[in-house]
This record gives sequence, structure tokens and C-alpha cells, in this order.
Amino acid sequence: MRRADCWPGSVFRRTWNKARKAVLPEHEYESPVGKRVYDLRHTCLTTWLNNGIPPAQVAEWAGNSVPVLLATYARCITVQLAELQQRIEGPQRLPTGRPPSMPVPKPGSLPAPRRRT
Repeated sequence: MRRADCWPGSVFRRTWNKARKAVLPEHEYESPVGKRVYDLRHTCLTTWLNNGIPPAQVAEWAGNSVPVLLATYARCITVQLAELQQRIEGPQRLPTGRPPSMPVPKPGSLPAPRRRT
């Protein structure tokens, strides 16, 4: 049974296809980008995640739980990968020289060690 206020799926798909053809360059029209209207949801959620929106917030906006969201989109979060790798590796790097705040002591300027008796 079809609702009177909804288009049949075939009409909607034909209309969407005509709209894509009218506005996209040929190479994009032939690609899978936005092939289905539902693809726009994936594009939107992936864009939010790649721009640093916390997954909990994206899940709320999308009407999903965080586990469901990440099960689908974790592999799509790529933009932040280099930055995250730098955060992980940064603290592990050894210093390459003496920090400027630590002057090199001059010979004889340190007190003599105490002798134990």
C-alpha cells in the first residue's frame, strides 16, 4: 500500500538521476558519488567525523549509537590519521640536544663531592 504523499521509489530514483546528470561533471556523474540519495547520509557523517566532530555527537545527530556508527564509519576516518600518529610518536622521540634552559657547567664550578668517613 502506497501513501498518497510519497513518490514511488522508481520516480524518485529517475528524478535524482536527472538532477545528478544536470549538475555534476561527467566523471563525477559516472562515479558512485551520490549515486543514491542515501549516499548523501554517508558523505555527511564521514565529513563530520573527518572534521573532528566527536563520534558521540555524530551518532546522536544520525540517530545511531556510537558502536553502530563506528562499526560502519571507523574505516572512513582518514583525515586525522597523520595528526594522531604524530601525537602518539611525539612524546616517544628522544631529545636531539641539551635543552637551552640547562647551561653546560664550567669545569670547577661544581662543588667537590663529600667524602664519607
